[in-house]
Amino acid sequence: MPWKIMDTMDLKIRLIADWQTKQFSITDLSQRYGLSRPVVYKWLCRYQDQGVDGLKEQSRAPHHSPYQTDDSIIRLIIQEKLRNRKRGPKKVYAQLKEQYPDIDIPAPSTIGHWLKKHGLVGARKRRLRVAPYTDHFIACRSPNDTWSADYKGQFYTRNGRVCYPLTISDNYSRYLFKCVGLPGTRYEETRAVFESAFREYGLPEAIRTDNGTPFAGTGIGGLSRLMIWFIKLGIIHERIRKGRPQQNSRHERMHRTLKDDTLDPVASNMKEQQRKFDEFVFDYNNHRPHESLGQTPPARYYQRSTRPYVEKPPEPEYDPSCIVRRVHTGGEIKLHGKTFYLTELLYGQPVGLKEVDNDFMAIYYGFYPLGYIDLKKNKIVKKV
Repeated sequence: MPWKIMDTMDLKIRLIADWQTKQFSITDLSQRYGLSRPVVYKWLCRYQDQGVDGLKEQSRAPHHSPYQTDDSIIRLIIQEKLRNRKRGPKKVYAQLKEQYPDIDIPAPSTIGHWLKKHGLVGARKRRLRVAPYTDHFIACRSPNDTWSADYKGQFYTRNGRVCYPLTISDNYSRYLFKCVGLPGTRYEETRAVFESAFREYGLPEAIRTDNGTPFAGTGIGGLSRLMIWFIKLGIIHERIRKGRPQQNSRHERMHRTLKDDTLDPVASNMKEQQRKFDEFVFDYNNHRPHESLGQTPPARYYQRSTRPYVEKPPEPEYDPSCIVRRVHTGGEIKLHGKTFYLTELLYGQPVGLKEVDNDFMAIYYGFYPLGYIDLKKNKIVKKV
């Protein structure tokens, strides 16, 4: 007899009535009412202990709840949070433990529950991260195969002006091209320093940097304005992995020497600090012995690049197997009547679409792969 077609309480009463007739065994009742034997035993025992009230549905709430917190404790949690809205559950817990050592303060997870329940926890903003660089670094066998660039940590001159030293060096010879103190890490100032180095020394095959501003961005392929300019010039932009400064170890080692020689003490203003940087660059390249170079200075190993700087590089070109699309104002392209968003940074630029198989097309900007179009799901993906 199925339970769902009749009132549950009525069925329980009828089950008890049948049992009291002593004409049915537990097995008979189990089969008659479509219940397991343990369930039949449960209702019979409840009836014997509590009568008809024992047949009523009972609360399924646990006997002990981790969120059962005294109202007085909840008030303390809320008051502490309101004193400083920026404090999270762990900080609130630490503060309450210190102020009330004799009170059993609930765990940070429970504090977080009550803060959220009272609307005192805001949603955390999703942090955009730079897409990782997945290609292999090119071999560094001669000057200008790979340059390295980075911003040495900022500091303040004695007159209170902030200084961000931008450094550029050759990985093979350790030759230091530039060390320029800038007021920030903005694109325009950074490009101007690179432009000066390119005019004087020519172009490298690759430039290796970290993933910070302005070298990389959070959009497709990690593109930034500076990176797009590198690609136009035919320079491969290599990016070290997050938290792996050893992938740029030669440049990092130079930074330690730079700090020791030019920032102890710092200059009184930016002009004097730049003079110290210029003196360091000349000495580093022409006089300072390097153990890795047989105790000779970098100038003996470095040779100017044979690739000249191009003031206005042409647009990227693609082979006939590619479908070429120009990026629209909003950063999107169209393919087969569908719209796919890339990035506004490529507005007006041509991108190449190359068929991988029936389901995917690779997206290129020049020689640089940006990602793939999933033709079935009509969306862009990082890899196939």
